[in-house]
Order: sequence, then structure tokens, then C-alpha cells
Amino acid sequence: MAKTYRIATIPADGIGPEVIDAGVIVLKALADKLQSFSLDFTHLDWSSETFKATGKYIPDGGLEVLKKNDAILFGAVGAPDVPDHISLWGLRLAICQPFQQYANVRPTRVLRGTQSPLRKCNTGDLDWVIVRENSEGEYAGQGGRSHRGHPWEVATEVAIFSRQGVERIMRFAFETAAKRPRKLLTVVTKSNAQRNGMVLWDEVANIVAKDFPEVTMDKMLVDAMTTRMVLKPESLDTIVASNLHADILSDLAAALAGSIGIAPTSNLDPTRQNPSMFEPIHGSAFDITGKGIANPVATFWTAAEMLEWLGEKDAADKLMQCVESVCESGILTADLGGTATTKEVTSAVVEEINRLN
Repeated sequence: MAKTYRIATIPADGIGPEVIDAGVIVLKALADKLQSFSLDFTHLDWSSETFKATGKYIPDGGLEVLKKNDAILFGAVGAPDVPDHISLWGLRLAICQPFQQYANVRPTRVLRGTQSPLRKCNTGDLDWVIVRENSEGEYAGQGGRSHRGHPWEVATEVAIFSRQGVERIMRFAFETAAKRPRKLLTVVTKSNAQRNGMVLWDEVANIVAKDFPEVTMDKMLVDAMTTRMVLKPESLDTIVASNLHADILSDLAAALAGSIGIAPTSNLDPTRQNPSMFEPIHGSAFDITGKGIANPVATFWTAAEMLEWLGEKDAADKLMQCVESVCESGILTADLGGTATTKEVTSAVVEEINRLN
């Protein structure tokens, strides 16, 4: 009997509703075609419009509603008339942190039919997985402001690195690297300047490495890492970095792979005590909202990552085959140099799905 997965969708802001709608269409088509699983979607209208109307992004009891689901498919949060730190902490981080989604995973590769802006980069040269610590570090929310409005005003932003937090993300990163063919992990740090938290980061990495003798580990300072990503992409495979560093590096990675419009994210609770959340990384993109040109590929890839996490790897692989076939046929949105609309790309992927054997 086919298993049914309960999926909560939170389209939220900007192009979020457009790409999540596209994702749901493609997921339903895939489930209908394969008949090996089914999906039960619950739509949650939590957005900046909700916040402006009610004063809250998540209604009372909202997290309990989410807990009843197997996964969360998230669009994007952020609006021009709501400060970014309010929208981020009001919705996305308000889910990630209490649900202990401490592993943010961002695969990056050059899809068939797309092109890296790097001159000599072949399709196989850029195939990375960036593992981002997603619960503490520089985004722990610790700090404050005093003497507001005065010349001597002070603001502090305290990065938190707990041994438990660092060890669990390191173990996850080593486990991820061990499952990949190259078994190579690059640990990104800044311990020359950040001499407390990042030194702990390095120490824990060295300790955990002893449990994974099959994995080759190297270390890079984050500033040098940016140049290595550009000049020697083929030298990298699995990458682990702190919350801030990986946030920046993963956007660079997406651009190097061709477009931020194709890049997926998984916010995982590896213990599986809470549902994990899956989102494209492109943000709300209000400059193109409503124009029908948003690239849905990031959402399709995100949906594939969600399916694999749920245990449907064959379906995930088939979905990505269909997506890459569409890209290879030249049906691309403007960010990839094409002229196709969101709906045209979506329809083309559905057609590919329907052609599956």
C-alpha cells in the first residue's frame, strides 16, 4: 500500500506563492505517475501580510499544527515594508530553532542544460554539498543595544558555539561526506581571528575526524575559501561551515553553479523528532513578484530533497532527471538566459514526468 506523507506548505512572501504552487503541481503529478506514494498537503497562510494584519507570523498553536506533518515546504519570507530581522525571526527562524533543524544542507551542482559563469568549469567540476550549522553560531540571537540614539550607542551580536552544537553538525557533515564517492570534507573556519568559538570549532572537527578514518578532511579559512571555490571548484566536495559563513558561501556556490534561482535548501532535524523544512534559497524577490518569471527549478530541486529525506529516493531521482531534461531542452527562465515563464517551465516538467516509464 502506498504511503501517504503529510506536507505543510507555507508559501509566505514575494515569489514564494508562485514557486510553491509550481512545486505542489509537480509533486502531485509525480505522485500520480509513480503511484508508489501519495501526498496530503496542508496550506498555511503565514506571511508578512498575516503579520501586518494580526501582529504575528505564526498564530497561537501554529507549531503544534506543523508537528502533525512529515515535512514542511516553505517559500520565502521578507517584505519591503517589514524590517528583515522581524520577518526572519518571526517566521523562518521561529520554526527552525524550536524544531532543532540544526543541519542546513545545500547541494550545488551545474545542472544539465545550464552553465556556470566560471570559464573553464565543466558540469562535473562543481558538485558540492554545503552543510551549514543552523541553530547557533553568529545567528544565535544573543546580544543587545544600549544608549540608543547617542553617539556612544553600543550594539553587540554574540556568536554562540556550544560543544554539543558544534559536535552534532560535525558528525552530520562527516556522515554526509562518507556517503559521497569522494569522501572529502572541507572544514571552514576563521580561527586565526575568532580565537574562541572558531578554535573550539577546529578542535571538535579534529576529534570527530578520528571516528571517520575513511573521510579525508582539510581546513580552510573562510576568506581563502571564497577564492578556492572560484579558482579550484573541482577540489571541493562536502563543506561544513558556521551559520554565517555557510550562509554566505552557499549563495556564492549557487551563483557559481549558474543561478540562485536553482538552489535548494533542507533545514533538517537529523533526530527526526520534528518535521524538517525545505525551501529554495532565492528569497522573496519582490522585484519580480507577480511577473510570472520566477525560476521554479530551485523549488523542484528542494522538493526532490524533501522526497529523499522522506525515504522516496527513487522518486527524488526521477524528479531531478525530469528537471534536468527540461533545462537541457532549453526551456529556461530569464535568470538562466532563457525566456520561459514559471508556468511554462512547470508544464514542461509535468510533461516529462508523464513520459516516465
